[in-house]
Formats: sequence, C-alpha cells, structure tokens
Amino acid sequence: MRAWLLSLALAVSFAAGAQAQSADNYPNRPVKLVVGFAAGGPTDLLARLIAQWLSDRLGQQFVVENRPGAGSNIATEAVVNAAPDGYTLLIVATGNAINTSFYQKLPFDFTRDIVPVAGLARVPSVMEINPSVPAKTVAEFIAYAKANPGKVNAASGGTGTAVHLAAELFKIMAHVDLVHVPYRGLAPAMNDLVGGQVQLMFGDMPSSLQHIKAGSIRGLAVTTAARSPVLPDLSTVAETVPGYEASAWFGIGAPKGTPDAIVAKLNREVNAGLNDATLAARLAQMGSTPIVVTPREFGDHIAVETKKWAAAVTASGAKATD
Repeated sequence: MRAWLLSLALAVSFAAGAQAQSADNYPNRPVKLVVGFAAGGPTDLLARLIAQWLSDRLGQQFVVENRPGAGSNIATEAVVNAAPDGYTLLIVATGNAINTSFYQKLPFDFTRDIVPVAGLARVPSVMEINPSVPAKTVAEFIAYAKANPGKVNAASGGTGTAVHLAAELFKIMAHVDLVHVPYRGLAPAMNDLVGGQVQLMFGDMPSSLQHIKAGSIRGLAVTTAARSPVLPDLSTVAETVPGYEASAWFGIGAPKGTPDAIVAKLNREVNAGLNDATLAARLAQMGSTPIVVTPREFGDHIAVETKKWAAAVTASGAKATD
C-alpha cells in the first residue's frame, strides 16, 4: 500500500513538474489566435491589439487567423479540434454564449470543450433610434412603443446575433412589442436606421459614435450596467429597466486539456497588458473597458451569460436555419 501511495505521489509530482517546465518554455514557436469574424471588425481589432502585446512580452509571434462563418462556430470548432498545447487559441465573445442555445446541433459543447483563459474587454452597445421617433429617453421610447404595438422595427445584423438578442432582451424586460428586421450585416442595418426605414437598433458603440455625434441617429442609453465615459450624458438602459445588461464582451479560450500552467501564464500576461496604460488607452478609444479576471472568474462569467442568452433565445423563438 505504501509503495502504491509512493508511486502515485511520484507520478503526480512528475506531472506537475513537466507541466511547469512546459509553461516555462512556452511559447517556443508562433501561436495562432483564431478569430471567428472577418478582418477589420471590432473582434479582429481587439485580437490584433492583444496579439501584439503578447508577441512583445513572450518573444514569439501571436498570429491572428480569421476564420469567419456560422456566427463564429467555424473558428470555435477549429480550436476545439486543435492540440491542447497552448499554440491555438480562440477569441471568445458574446456570440459564443448565444450560439450554445441558438444553434440546435453543434459538433462541440462550447462550455465543455473550450477552457477559459482570460477576459479582454467589454464594449457597450447603444440603444439608438431614428430621430423621427418622438422619444428622448428610454422611458419615453417605452411609452411610444406601447402606444404603437407591432409598429416599431428593430434592426440587427442577422438573426441570433448579439444585436438581435439585445433587442429581444429589452422587449422581454420592458414588455414592449417590437418587430425584428434582420439584415446581412450591421452596415446595411445602420444605413436603414439612418434612413428611417427602421426605428431602433442596439448598435455597437464604435460604429454608432459618428452617427450619434452627427445627429443622424439619436442615442438613448448604453447597455452596460454603468455609464460609458465615451458617452457620459447617456443613461444606462438599466436606469429605466432594472437588471438590463447586454454589452458585448471578449476574451480568450483554449482547447480543453490545455495545461493549467500555460493557461495561468497566458492569463497573467494578458492581465498585465490590460493594466498597461498605453493598451488601456487604446481600448478606451474603442469605447471598451478591460476585463481583468482569473480563468475561473472568466468561466463563471461565460456560464452566467450563456444562461441569460438562452432565456432570450427561448423567449424570442429564434433558431438557426443551418
């Protein structure tokens, strides 16, 4: 019995030592940071910021690889099936939490097959309307929508996207009747909001700012729990609809089985970047706030978001067509 316990202790000690050594030598070749969206969008820009930071800090290139399609499921599946050695990572985001319930059949289980590594940033969306709508506040908009049931169109960049589900969550919590109008991307949705073909959108802040400042659309509120320093005069939706929160968030994940020591090292280096004044300033320019958390805390956040968006998906009746 003693011999068996000694062997077990030696095996555990050897495994821990091997993992620590692998983390000490990590990375010794380029690392892929897979993004589920096309180059140039907010997810891609954020990925390139953190990739540059990690490249400079760790002495190996962190290369962004764009694999758009199926609401980021193509990229997620590629990382799920990659070797769990820390050399293939995934930019995870709100869409991953939504996809878990929106897609009926996925070849992976996101919360099981992707290990949370680190948070990156939270980006508010803006509840925004065409100026023809006679509302200056969220409360006035709710009153207008209730007086015009089924006549207020809410645009999105596609069914099941974060923008769509943000409107559905508002619809549920504010008890209003909105008609969802999906577009093939946010750009045409924004064009029709400006043109007055639709009345409402929960748009991402970076692409909304120029239109709000120009007066071509009217911002009513931000979707984060706290007001945004970028648009400090706008209230939060939660100030009128208690408990509402629908911001976009981003982080890093790795394939299940990635050594804990490598996850811990990546988390430490990412958090160092988020605490760096220069990088934090770049994030602020994008309307973002850093998410500095441990892997466990990021995992808890993903679990809460997955549950929240599942309720919104169920209530909306939205389902993927493919």
